[in-house]
Amino acid sequence: MIARRLISKLVFLLVPFIFFAQQNKETNNTQYVNPFIGSQGEGNVFVGACKPFGMVKLGPDYEGHSNSGYIHQGRIEGFSHTHTSGTGGGAKYGNILLVPRSGNDASVGSTSIAQDEQCNAGYYSVYLQDAKVKAELTASHSVGFHRYTFDDKDGQVLIDAGHHLYTGRTYGSDRYRYGEAQYLVGSEINIESPSSVSGFSRVRNGWNLGGTYTVYFYAVFNSPFKEHTTWEREIDRVNPDNAKKAGATFSFQDLKDKSVQVKVGISFISIEKARQNIEKEIPHWEFEKVRNESRKTWNDMLSSISIKGGTLTQKRIFYTGLYHTMLMPTDRTGENPLWYSKEPYYDDFYAIWDTYRTTNPLFNLIQRDRQRDMIRSLVDTYKHEGYMPDARSGNYTGRTQGGSNCDMLITEAYLKGIKGIDYELAYEAMIKNAEVDPGDDHEQKGRGGIDDYKAIGYVPAEHYRSASRTVEYCANDYAIAELAKAMKKEEDIQKYVQRSSNWQNLWYETKLDGFTGFIWPRYQNGEWKKDHDPMQWGYWDVQMYEGSAWDYSFYVPHDVNKLIQKSGGKDEFIRRLDHFFDKKYFNVTNEPDFLTPCLYLWAGRYDKTAERIKEISNTAWSDQPNGIPGNDDSGAMSAWWIFHSMGFFPVAGQDVYLITTPVFEKSILRMQDNKTLTIQSKNLNDKNIYVQKAFLNGKPLNRAWFRHQEIIEGAVLEFVMGASPTDWGTDPTLFPPSLTQN
Repeated sequence: MIARRLISKLVFLLVPFIFFAQQNKETNNTQYVNPFIGSQGEGNVFVGACKPFGMVKLGPDYEGHSNSGYIHQGRIEGFSHTHTSGTGGGAKYGNILLVPRSGNDASVGSTSIAQDEQCNAGYYSVYLQDAKVKAELTASHSVGFHRYTFDDKDGQVLIDAGHHLYTGRTYGSDRYRYGEAQYLVGSEINIESPSSVSGFSRVRNGWNLGGTYTVYFYAVFNSPFKEHTTWEREIDRVNPDNAKKAGATFSFQDLKDKSVQVKVGISFISIEKARQNIEKEIPHWEFEKVRNESRKTWNDMLSSISIKGGTLTQKRIFYTGLYHTMLMPTDRTGENPLWYSKEPYYDDFYAIWDTYRTTNPLFNLIQRDRQRDMIRSLVDTYKHEGYMPDARSGNYTGRTQGGSNCDMLITEAYLKGIKGIDYELAYEAMIKNAEVDPGDDHEQKGRGGIDDYKAIGYVPAEHYRSASRTVEYCANDYAIAELAKAMKKEEDIQKYVQRSSNWQNLWYETKLDGFTGFIWPRYQNGEWKKDHDPMQWGYWDVQMYEGSAWDYSFYVPHDVNKLIQKSGGKDEFIRRLDHFFDKKYFNVTNEPDFLTPCLYLWAGRYDKTAERIKEISNTAWSDQPNGIPGNDDSGAMSAWWIFHSMGFFPVAGQDVYLITTPVFEKSILRMQDNKTLTIQSKNLNDKNIYVQKAFLNGKPLNRAWFRHQEIIEGAVLEFVMGASPTDWGTDPTLFPPSLTQN
């Protein structure tokens, strides 16, 4: 009998592993990846060839320029090697452009209509109608691989070393007189041999008003060019340094039944390093081999989650979203030009204000070593530059949108058991964020207005983004308190717990739409900003960043119980949430609202969370080119859908997950050390959207949440679904954790 029980238990534990092995063997998850999802509308996703977290993102730059380089149905300028994905604000990168053209007239600035565009994980192709050439692109981590098939027997390839993307807002002050637009500082091109060329592109500014960054390149052709011409060209847009574009045009003959292949290595260190990257990563001329290797790498990464059930559309949304989460930040370990360190180096945190809510919690489950290295990179930046960044690109820390959200990453990583981080140094960096005013660097570093926040309990309206910063600083302070508690730093716990309640100092007893009490801007002398528009939100020079008074009056993720009390109790809070959604105040395109549909859980109305999540997921996302409801923000928007489709959602900066409503019958997450989290839903269909019973490792789970520690060693979470709500999740003694107890 005992032996039979042991065998039965062993089979139960092995089921997820057997399923996972079958999925990995039989399923190519890259078949569901469509990089064009989110390429239209406001998604701004990168379209092109790259590897996960790759330094090279090789894709088309369209005339007119966008943040990602891609514009649907435009004219292609050429193919550049550096891009971001899903971003707003001014553009960044678009460096080292190659332009192929049949015949002998590949002039600078020539463009072409695109036909038959194709893109999948690790590969992009297009036929350039005007240029009469088929372009195919693939990539390794640091090398772009081009294959051009020309219609004519002669062809040319132009390399524009001074090319860069150009978009951005313009500001009035001297500091922002060029807005967020990139501008060229200098470029150079050198003919190394009859088949190789090198150079660099040096650019300043862009989205983060950044300092100068330099992209070095080394390019080698698969056959010698017959002729070449080097040139310089004036730039016809903002160019305060009066720099000229440098470039070269290479001519090839006798191309019948042949293709011209080009390998372009890039580096942020030197031309020699760029050359070495080619030798190390692609020492051969087998284009298809590189393409297949890239696809295999993507498939391995995408296989970190296996799903069963759902429609083809839902699978495309899921795996394309997972693909998008792994485009940024960029792994530039060994490519840091600013200081030498044995620590990992990541760039293009664009921005943690977005990703800490969804993308990073996802990495804590399926990319734990990667998440560890990202945090080590952030802490190393603190060690060398004095602050951890909230945003960074082009080796330069960008503007801080709200709080010091590295704090959230570090606390969550510690609570979720990620090893290999110098948490003492990380904690030191968090305390500096909370205590030291960055002065004139407040736009880029630390917490602007922190001295006022400490002195009077809020960021006053004399500072930009005062109200949104205050509530975000409170969440950051709670993260510090939680880490202090976990690390037994007793002297700090109560201080930061108290500060985490400072949001109450901006709770203004004004009435809107029949509801009383809202987060509101307040001057240093204690007076309220009575002319504040409650629906107003914007970007840098406003009181609330990317959210209105309605949005931010729901943002107290660490103390929802106190928020409910301030809002008039559970019934009034539910009524307020209903009003917020029914009046279309909810805005899923902006991150401050990401958690809001789950707040019903603290009031015992799981059913309403399920209904709201199902409606949002079904209407705001699709598998079409405009299928992401806003800027994808380095995969933050995609990760929102991924979590909910599996049936749970993280409370960022904590070790808590909330149960929502699944899309897929089964999801299996491959965590570290061969541990798996399996979520399976019985009786799931379009009508059965409510969890009626839940079991964790075979035991009843009567609460609509669980902790990371309950799944870290591997777990099976089972939902029994139904068409109508039950009393599951309604026991007030089992509501999600909150600083204020029920």
